[in-house]
Amino acid sequence: MASMAFSTSFFTPLHDFSQARTNPIAPLSSSFIKSSFASSKSTFFHPALPLQPSSNFPRLFVKPRSFSVLARAATEKTIYDFTVKDIDRKDVALNKFKGKVLLVVNVASRCGLTSSNYSELSRLYEKYKNQGLEILAFPCNQFGMQEPGSNQDIKQFACTRYKAEFPIFDKVDVNGPFTAPVYQFLKSSAGGFLGDLIKWNFEKFLVDKNGKVVERYPPTTSPFQIEQFSLTFIARRL
Repeated sequence: MASMAFSTSFFTPLHDFSQARTNPIAPLSSSFIKSSFASSKSTFFHPALPLQPSSNFPRLFVKPRSFSVLARAATEKTIYDFTVKDIDRKDVALNKFKGKVLLVVNVASRCGLTSSNYSELSRLYEKYKNQGLEILAFPCNQFGMQEPGSNQDIKQFACTRYKAEFPIFDKVDVNGPFTAPVYQFLKSSAGGFLGDLIKWNFEKFLVDKNGKVVERYPPTTSPFQIEQFSLTFIARRL
């Protein structure tokens, strides 16, 4: 696919998973597994119940045989095929962003990564918004329950404390049975360290001006690192 070939030629993202050992995010413990797999709406998960070991657990990471077919179907779509709700629960057709470079991020207000990511995202947006960059922030409460507030709480937090001017959307699930369709598309287009699973808060997807995912960055990759290796190159060619 042309867009992926383009990414391979020109994008050199920093994937330093060694940072995870000293990173403020939690290790892959049973609490992480529960929050990653369980939907915030699911009736099958209760935080008081222990995670029972099972010999079938590794199967959760095995892609189905039809994955290549599903992935091919997903890559035929673009992000412009989706409509989402904004932080005020109004419908937003993502085709309004056609022709722009998008950085899509699942955000949280009480994470150890919150301050640095929100600060850097706001600075990137200020620097590149007139050159064709949009940052799309999707609050998510699946990781350590670190986004528990209402949409209005989230909006006030991001816009007041960090002066966020980029679009912030309705709270969504990014893993599990209630995964938002736009995140199903993003994950199918670019696998990550844990396969299709979003690892933690502030995982990032770079989408080109044709609506295709060209790179995926783990939570430990800061927005400024993405700028260094990717955004400057794109912005100059918009």
